[in-house]
Amino acid sequence: MELDVLTDSAGPPLSRAGPPIYAAQMPSLLEPVGLAQIHSDLYLDLLTHPRSTAADLASRLDIPIPRVRKALQKLLDVGLASRLVGTRNNYVAAPPEVAVDALVTKRTQQLEQLRLNAHELALRVRSVLPPAEPSELIQLVEGREAVLHHLARMQLGAREEVVIIDSPPYLFGQPVVNSEELQALNRGVAYRCLYDAPGLADAGHLDQVMECIAAGEQARSLPSVRMKMIIADRSLALVPISFSAAETGTRILVHASPLLDALVLCFESLWAQATPIGAVAASPHTVSEQDKRLLSMLAGGLKDRAIARTLGVTERTVGRRIQELMAQLKATTRFQAGLQAARRGWL
Repeated sequence: MELDVLTDSAGPPLSRAGPPIYAAQMPSLLEPVGLAQIHSDLYLDLLTHPRSTAADLASRLDIPIPRVRKALQKLLDVGLASRLVGTRNNYVAAPPEVAVDALVTKRTQQLEQLRLNAHELALRVRSVLPPAEPSELIQLVEGREAVLHHLARMQLGAREEVVIIDSPPYLFGQPVVNSEELQALNRGVAYRCLYDAPGLADAGHLDQVMECIAAGEQARSLPSVRMKMIIADRSLALVPISFSAAETGTRILVHASPLLDALVLCFESLWAQATPIGAVAASPHTVSEQDKRLLSMLAGGLKDRAIARTLGVTERTVGRRIQELMAQLKATTRFQAGLQAARRGWL
């Protein structure tokens, strides 16, 4: 491929390729940091054609020169471009790994400040509004998109703790990764999640739970939980309109009220009865790494088939090892073995 040669009074000749090689791949590069399409086009073109004039850019991109000059000034203001020393007419793009990182950091700080301001505004509004009428303490949330919106909003707005009871059926037919939880855990929000043990046997569900536990979630399970809910900061709850087998996609949003207090008490009662799920903290001389995982899943109420699939062994091997652990723990049932392991500090 032949190369054109650019000559500029501010420096030595500079080789350049022909047409831009970035624009087709990243047409809206700068949109996430609040810049328009024209800014992305100019920046990407400058990366390919350094030392360009406004006229050069206008010609290549087929944009009127006045618009190009205005957009170039914006790129100069945010640090994505600069003028060459000794000239006011030639421009170069700032290195993307430096300039774009700085923009992203600044944008993130601005969004975080917006979130904090919104919380403060909400507190001020609550302080001046009259007490809610009984009819305003409960709202009906209908439709999958509306339910997902409230689930995300509750978790992203939580400041102290989110508690969840997780059981089928699910909105998508199967459990999905709770990305809002991972974000909330990362900023210090506590999570306590209570799982229906048979539901953990669904493909991939236990792996998702373990990912959340690794991020800081406290998890427990019961052999059967025939309800589901999420409560954020003990001030807002979302529960299904029905606990029947059919998933209706309709929820009840419960604000601070005696009903919400009852839901909190219900969760705490079930939590006290449940068995921890997670990594086992026993001495390696007492329990092997594989036994640690097995005991965690046993305490969660999983069946042999699900445990065997997760550990990559046969059901027969799982059954035999469970019997050995039950004898060691002096337990008469598998669930009791899980409880005994927790009481000994193995879970």
